[in-house]
Amino acid sequence: MISSTLPSQFCLQDLAAITGRVCELRVNTHQAAADREARAWFDSVGLYDDRKKSKFLNYGKFDLFAALSFPDADLKHLVTCLMFFFWAFSTDDLSDEGDLQSRPDDVQAGHAISVRVVNEPGAPRSEYPYAAMFYDLLERFRETSTPGAYKRFIRAWEEWSGSQVTQSRNRSQDRIPSVDEFILMRRATIGGAMVEAIVEYSLDLDLPDEVFENSIIRAMSDATNDLMTWPNDLCSFNKEQSDGDYQNLVFCVMNERKVGLQEAIDIVTEMLTQRVNDYVELKNKLPSFGADVDKELARYLHALENFVQGTVLWYYLSPRYFRGVDVTNRDNLVVPLFKPGVF
Repeated sequence: MISSTLPSQFCLQDLAAITGRVCELRVNTHQAAADREARAWFDSVGLYDDRKKSKFLNYGKFDLFAALSFPDADLKHLVTCLMFFFWAFSTDDLSDEGDLQSRPDDVQAGHAISVRVVNEPGAPRSEYPYAAMFYDLLERFRETSTPGAYKRFIRAWEEWSGSQVTQSRNRSQDRIPSVDEFILMRRATIGGAMVEAIVEYSLDLDLPDEVFENSIIRAMSDATNDLMTWPNDLCSFNKEQSDGDYQNLVFCVMNERKVGLQEAIDIVTEMLTQRVNDYVELKNKLPSFGADVDKELARYLHALENFVQGTVLWYYLSPRYFRGVDVTNRDNLVVPLFKPGVF
């Protein structure tokens, strides 16, 4: 297995500097207030015992994540965005590292419960905590979102939730996908399309379907998904290899190209640099949809860029990925490899 040949450390470039060429970093002033309200809601769900809840929240720093990723959202919308993170990360952890890591049938069963939340919006709130959180999230989303944004969120959730089953099945079989296959799957597992819908919701944007059906916009969507996802795989690699989880782009490159860890890290980093260039080229080709729509689209793209940069910086600042590693200077950061089971 690849893990037996890993070195004791690897070197990581400043990924935030790479994405920062096109993505601005800003912070929301409602961070503390939103955190208090969202934590009270999360407490009420009763998902974790006190010890596990404290680890989840304190290691996650999700309030910082939301503040960096949704800098222009008002308090009400920022609370919903933070609730989205609590729900998404706790659900993702369930299949990534929890009881269901290698049990695709059980992941599928949980997915089916949440499907009922979507298909039966008037039904009572589920007692299954993950579905209950999803129920509350959808209620808040529907309050102010446009029908188009809500439809896009549901469609994106269906894709994301289904991808969790696929990823769990790959884990159960110790299967490492090809690089191209993994990139496509990873766009779904990171929930990029859900993020785009949440970005729409966070500012109550009103964009017609034709915008999202445009080939340039679709290509830009793929690019921003990759700009969020590939840094995640680079930053989370240490945690995942410690967990024995090989569903990571770095492992896919190592396996497909038969290279060592550092070379694979460098390859993925260069892929990220090229993806930034791709995004710049695509943005320069944006068509016009009319003055009013173009104005809303510009707000949307700027907000999405804010989200990308906030996300990449959060990868460094959250102890989920760099526990005990000084990330003050991110230029050529030396990362000691965690021992198996350290998380």
